[in-house]
Formats: sequence, structure tokens, C-alpha cells
Amino acid sequence: MNFPVVKSNIVSCVSNTQTMQTNKSSFKREIKLFDAVMIVAGTMIGSGIFLVSSDIAREVGSPGYLLLVWIISGFITMVGALSYAELAGMMPKAGGQYVYLREAYNPLVSFLYGWTLFLVIQTGTIAAVGVAFARFTGVLLPNIFNEENVVLNFGFLKVNTMQVLAIGSIVLLTYLNAQGVKNGKLIQNIFGSTKIVALFALIILGFLIGQHADAISANFSNMWTPQKVTISNGAISGSSPLVGINIVVAIGIAMIGSLFSSDSWNNISFAGDEVVDPTKTLVRSLAIGTGLVTLIYLLINLVYLLVLPLPAIQTATSDRVAVAAAEAIGGPAATLIIAVLIMISTFGCNNGCILSGARVYYAMAKDGLFFPAMSRINSKGVPAKALWFQCFWASLLCLSGTYGDLLGYVMFAVIFFYILTIIGIFILRRKMPDLPRPYKAIGYPVLPALYIILASVFCLILLIYRPDNSWPGVFLVFLGIPVYFLFRNRLQHDQAV
Repeated sequence: MNFPVVKSNIVSCVSNTQTMQTNKSSFKREIKLFDAVMIVAGTMIGSGIFLVSSDIAREVGSPGYLLLVWIISGFITMVGALSYAELAGMMPKAGGQYVYLREAYNPLVSFLYGWTLFLVIQTGTIAAVGVAFARFTGVLLPNIFNEENVVLNFGFLKVNTMQVLAIGSIVLLTYLNAQGVKNGKLIQNIFGSTKIVALFALIILGFLIGQHADAISANFSNMWTPQKVTISNGAISGSSPLVGINIVVAIGIAMIGSLFSSDSWNNISFAGDEVVDPTKTLVRSLAIGTGLVTLIYLLINLVYLLVLPLPAIQTATSDRVAVAAAEAIGGPAATLIIAVLIMISTFGCNNGCILSGARVYYAMAKDGLFFPAMSRINSKGVPAKALWFQCFWASLLCLSGTYGDLLGYVMFAVIFFYILTIIGIFILRRKMPDLPRPYKAIGYPVLPALYIILASVFCLILLIYRPDNSWPGVFLVFLGIPVYFLFRNRLQHDQAV
């Protein structure tokens, strides 16, 4: 097959002429280091850290293994980000990971990434975080926003007020980002810094006044006895010990939640053409942002264990472990405070995802491998059409499934393409040895290789033990192959004409 349809633009930086149009507007370099760090950290911190520790605790069944899952996930994330930063420094272009895959492999591989990003990775994350935003708004206004409050009933589809709110928040953020990157980064800075300060406040309160002697005694006297716990009607109904390979499998399954909570660190690279001094800023923001969030996540989980006995974490209502911890620290009123914090967190997270994701579809369209309208930049210097396409599909996904369903589909595809991208570092060192590398991956080749091994084990566990989630993700990726050839044939026809 003749894959190299799209010319490299790493050296020449000449855009493909397939659009047959000239953009009067262009991207504006307005994202500075603080803005970039807030995009990294702000998109990483969504709703996951407030929820997924309950499920992790049920899967591994011990405080020690709960912390170990977060430590492994943090290590994988940091190594991935610090390796990925080499590519970001080399190729600071709009599209980020899409561009890296195109240069390391071929247009088909990069298209499959962009296709999957649009179909489920980015839009699925936006939808899942939007649903979480609506869920915690329901804590404040339970009579208005709940799953039973149906506003539209089509028989085969019922639309409730929580889904309407989730979609409304996505539409609002899309509109604001379509008005220019200044709006997007301002929202990100405000909401990102607010939730980081609030999370550190929760951590400090947990360590200073929230510790419960009973919880500490129960959790830290017997930390390393893993067991799978089952829940029925809000209580533990059974457990089974984990031994041998089953411990590894349990850790892998538990990491679905922790890796989802740690994801989206790569989003800043999608906006490479809008970053000031990108070769330095992209690398620094990846290191600072992922390091900061990894530290916060470990400390928050320590607070959970200092405040709540493990069974209370495992049986938290609707997995709202942060709410349970806050209530244990500050009483019932703290529940509302945490609900507001999660609303701020998810709103800011979705802003970062919405801002960055559209830049990938823009890059695909510029290469002639997506809808031509997405290649247009409006007078505000942003790809508005791509933003609205993304908004439309994410809104549909809000109606399609639960938070957990989207989580499963997203994680396999995300890690699969991260593996290909990190392998791309090895390929490009041979393929383009003379291309300037302002930053080189720390610990190369050992740490990037270790990332590839650990991430591959995670994907293998999902394929074997979570087939309902992972195999649909595989299908969605390969579904992009015929779509690629449809776009490629259209490009060749336009070029011939």
C-alpha cells in the first residue's frame, strides 16, 4: 500500500494544498508557561480523583495496594510525559501527537489516532467529564438535576436533566473557546488554579484535623492483604483473596480509573502553534504539570486513608469517596463544598479538553484526511468549525452511555496510541537523527522502553479480562481504516482535478 500520501511538514512547514483555500487568519501565540501548566494540570484533574478510588479499593482490597495502584499510574504517567516531551520539543505544531505519529509511521497510523481521538478519546472524555459535572450539580440541586427527571422521551431514548446540563456545559465552553484562545486560557487559568488551591486545602485539612484514629489503625496495621470485594445494596457482600498472577490482573484492572484520572497531559501539545517559545514551554509544562498532579493524587489518597476506614471507601455512595472524606472532616456541610469543588474541577477540565482537541482535527483536515471545513481558522485565530464538530459529537456521546462505559472505551485506545507514540521516539532517532532535539527523553532508552512494557501489560490485561470495554475500542480504531481510504481517495481526486 502507498501510505505516504501526505508530505512531511517538519522541515518545510509547507501546508498541504488540498483545501484549495487560503486562510486569512492564523493561530496566535498567546499560551505562556503558566497557561500551559494550567492546561496540563487542569485537563488532568477532572472528576476521577474524587470518584475512582472506591472502585480501585474494591478491585485490590487493601490500603497498600490502593496506594500502589496510584504510584504505578503516576510513574507511568511521568515517564510517558517526560519521554513524549522529546517529540513535543522537536515538532511544536498544531495537532501534537497526530503529527508525531505521522512522521514516525505514516498517514494511516496518524489518521487512526485522530479518528479515534474524535470518535471516542477526546469527545468521550469531554462527554464523561460533562456527565460528572452534571452529577455533582445534582448534589446541590437534587430536585432539578437527576436521572429520573426526564425532559424528552423518544421511546428508544430518554433525555434527563443531567444530560441536558452536561450538553449545555459543553456547548457553552465551545462557544467561549470559539471566540479566541485568550478566552480559553483565561477560563483554564481561573478554574485550574482554583481547584489546585482547593485540593491542597483539602489535603492540609485532612492531615491536620481530619485524621481518625480508628481509620488509621484499620488501614495501616494490615496494608498488604489484597482481596476482591463485592458490594450489594451499599454494603460489602463478599470478598475473595488475591494471590499470584491475580494480584497483577487486579492492579491492571484497577488502573483503568487511575490512568483515566491521570490522562490528558498530552493536550497541551495539540496547541503547539499557539504556545510562546514552544520548544521550551511544551517540555516544561509537561514536566511541571504531570509532576504536580501526580503529587496531588498521592496526597489525596493518603487523606482518604487517614480519614476513612477502607470499607467506607469501598462502599461510598455512588463512589463519591471525596464527599465521604470531606463529610468526615467537616460534617454534612462539607458535602456541598466538595460538590462545588468537583463542579469547578470538571468545568475546567472540559475547557482544556475542548480547547486542545479541535487542533488535532484541524491538522487532519489540513492534510486532506478529514472534513475540509475543519481546516479553517476564524477571525479570532481558532479552528471554530472543528470546535463545533467536536461539540456535536461529544453531545451525542452524553446521551449514549454512562460514565463507566465511556471510561472503559477511552482508556484502551488512549494507552494503545501512547505506546505507538513512545515507540516513535526510537523510530525518529533513526529516521531523523539530525533533526534538532531541544530536549531528549530522560533515561533513554531504558525509561521509554519500560513505559512501553508496562503500558502493553495494561492493554493486554484489558483485552483478556475486560473484553466488553477493550475490544469495542479495538473495533473503533480499525473502523477508521476504510474511512482513511475514503478521505485519501477524495484527496487524490481533488489533486488530480
